[in-house]
Amino acid sequence: MAGRTMTGNTAVAGETATRPEPHGATRHAVFVQLNDPTGNSVLAYQRSGDGSLLEAGRYPTGGNGGAALQAPVDALASQGSLVYDQHHRMLYAVNAGSDTLTVFDVDGARLTRRQIIDSGGAFPVSIAAHGNLLYALNAGDDGTVQGFRITPDGLAPLPGSRRSLRLGNTNPPVFISAPAQIGISPDARHLVVTTKNHNAIDVFLLDSDGCPQGEPVVTATANPVPFSFAFTDQGIAVTEVVTSSVTHYQLHRDGTLTPLSSVADGQAALCWIQPLGGRLYGANAGSGTITAFDLSRDGGVALSGHDGGVVAQPGGAPIDMAASGDYLYVQNPVSGRLDGYHAARDGTLRQVATVTGLPVFADGNGMEGIAAS
Repeated sequence: MAGRTMTGNTAVAGETATRPEPHGATRHAVFVQLNDPTGNSVLAYQRSGDGSLLEAGRYPTGGNGGAALQAPVDALASQGSLVYDQHHRMLYAVNAGSDTLTVFDVDGARLTRRQIIDSGGAFPVSIAAHGNLLYALNAGDDGTVQGFRITPDGLAPLPGSRRSLRLGNTNPPVFISAPAQIGISPDARHLVVTTKNHNAIDVFLLDSDGCPQGEPVVTATANPVPFSFAFTDQGIAVTEVVTSSVTHYQLHRDGTLTPLSSVADGQAALCWIQPLGGRLYGANAGSGTITAFDLSRDGGVALSGHDGGVVAQPGGAPIDMAASGDYLYVQNPVSGRLDGYHAARDGTLRQVATVTGLPVFADGNGMEGIAAS
């Protein structure tokens, strides 16, 4: 393994870490949300040109992390709880235990806390940003989506944007019944939510102001327990946990979805998905593996042609991922570890970094939420 193990060195919010930049350092960074229930914070790492990481600071969000009920390895049971907005150079974090969102200004690997704002519901777990529009997904109680305008001063609630998902959850929610991810389509016409054991994908049509038009269009999924998704040229590629599958759906203008292709990876608990280099990478928490998928122009999805699609075996329970350049970074909360890989053109992964010693909390859960620039 070519990576380095790094721990220690923290800085409070608004301060710059004192460590020098590593050899070949760039302005790129990787951000990891610790999701501490006694005080949430974000760790920032400088990402060098060879993919190695150097801790640059620890930044309190001003809120608390949270844990869904019965969550096996991933406390928030979601994807997209920490989001980097390249256009505005802002980082958005959920504080599930405080029902708030935190906005940071980003300067390389340095963060400055700008705002803490109510999420518009209970137990926020996922964020989507597009242009000057941001939506938060709240998983507690009935589940809600809440829209915001992104302004020079931070987030401003978007009047008329709040919608109930009518899921009938508790607060905090049971992880399997909590919605997992929210996303805004590239054309900003659709707001997409996956609902786990409700076995459906909700699509809200958005008007020119970014507000949902009425109730969502609900499509039953091809396989049980839809979790995370990534937008594609045709629509969305969705992980479906029970069959450890990726299904590619065409997203129609009216909000309906049509399955184009589906493939199982033969692993266990495929939950998270990340585009990189024209491929999709999936994290299998139940088998401790990373799988690569190829998409064809006609909408087909297939395992990449290497060892049945398995391109890395980090062990433990890999969850959320982020891409920076040609590098893929993977959280492993039960192991308190962050792994970095270089993605080759053929889809194979070569490990280039390992960070150990990240906190694991009393309930066995730890960090959740990762973003990169």
